[in-house]
Amino acid sequence: MIYVKTLPMFLFAFLTADTFASPADHSIHSFKKTQLTDKFWCEGATLGDLNRDGKPDIISGPYWYEGPDYKKRHEYYPATHKFKRKTADGGTEELAGFEGALGVNNTYSDNFFAFVHDFNHDGWNDILIIGFPGQETAWYENPKGAEGHWQKHVVLDQTDNESPAFTDITGDGKPKLVCSSRGFYGYAEPDSGDSAKPWKFHPISPNNNYGKFTHGMGVGDVNGDGRLDLLEKDGWWEQPASLTDDPVWLFHKFSFSQGGAQMYAYDVNGDGLNDVITSYSAHGYGLVWYEQLRTDGAITFKQHIILSTEQKPTPDKHGVTFSELHALDLVDINGDGLKDIVTGNRYWSHGSHGSAGPDAKAVLYWFELVRQPDKTVGFLPHLIDDNSGVGTQVVAAPGSNLKYPDIVVGNKKGTFIFRHEINNRAQ
Repeated sequence: MIYVKTLPMFLFAFLTADTFASPADHSIHSFKKTQLTDKFWCEGATLGDLNRDGKPDIISGPYWYEGPDYKKRHEYYPATHKFKRKTADGGTEELAGFEGALGVNNTYSDNFFAFVHDFNHDGWNDILIIGFPGQETAWYENPKGAEGHWQKHVVLDQTDNESPAFTDITGDGKPKLVCSSRGFYGYAEPDSGDSAKPWKFHPISPNNNYGKFTHGMGVGDVNGDGRLDLLEKDGWWEQPASLTDDPVWLFHKFSFSQGGAQMYAYDVNGDGLNDVITSYSAHGYGLVWYEQLRTDGAITFKQHIILSTEQKPTPDKHGVTFSELHALDLVDINGDGLKDIVTGNRYWSHGSHGSAGPDAKAVLYWFELVRQPDKTVGFLPHLIDDNSGVGTQVVAAPGSNLKYPDIVVGNKKGTFIFRHEINNRAQ
């Protein structure tokens, strides 16, 4: 177990007295790291209560781990994948999982994203798994506490884009799978009468031949009309007032990135307009936010650099730079009412070659949103860990602490839980 303070003392010099304004100012946010496994089973893990004990469990690959200590593991679909590696004496050994950091060759898992939801409305949470890009998405039916493999229900046979979302994009109170499929952007929703049936895909764009490995996508209300829009690397699709007969949404072109990770619409500077937050290149460098500007009602954006987008980047003023920000979460880490960014390096996303900095440390950071009295804003980096990183998904949600989020990671280095702790400083 590793104990990590996320706010190094030298960073206090950066913060003015005006920055701190609540009792939480007298605390240090830190995380205790626990590695549940060093096996590579997935690129995304998540939290959710599966056994109805009121305590979040961890879902990672074919396993779920009982909270709150995550020591008891259950296999809910067959964990059959294995690989061989050479041993020091010239022999070979067989290890469970896909070949990741324990091996030398580049491979990919069949499990990229995990979400928890009660799909059949029986009072027990089920598990939704999005597989390798271009392949199927399925939900696994909770057997209500019984052991053994869970029944699998395929909901969409081709889920494209490397940053799909599971959220209520239409505003009817029911989450949907937001993605691209067979060249269209759109969303898939469950059958209201039969949860086991495949889901209906609703295209919101023309068939623009979007590829299965397209990077960068998100959901958020860009124009402030109360309806959620679809964000992608080349612009945003405005949700119309009516979705009857699956109309094509209005496209607003804007180059947000070269193809990053999850995208968020959030009012960064507090001016009442939602801005856009994203990584700039999932296999390169860069973390950015785009300030929304309005001229005679027209919406455009101004780029603000958090971490350099250059291929040979200059570290920020805190000495921070890292590559392959392939997953982002946006959440209030420190309880100040402002949402912060959680991201890191996706270790060996393309193996030991083919991406920027493949041998760099697998860092995990949170970037604290700080608003100054003069209306300027900044994101203050806090290192959480340097030997875990992110996958294609990183999840920050209440776990061991109901007020402050824990962080869960599944990737080629294994599965990790970072428990959030508050450590009071001497007054």
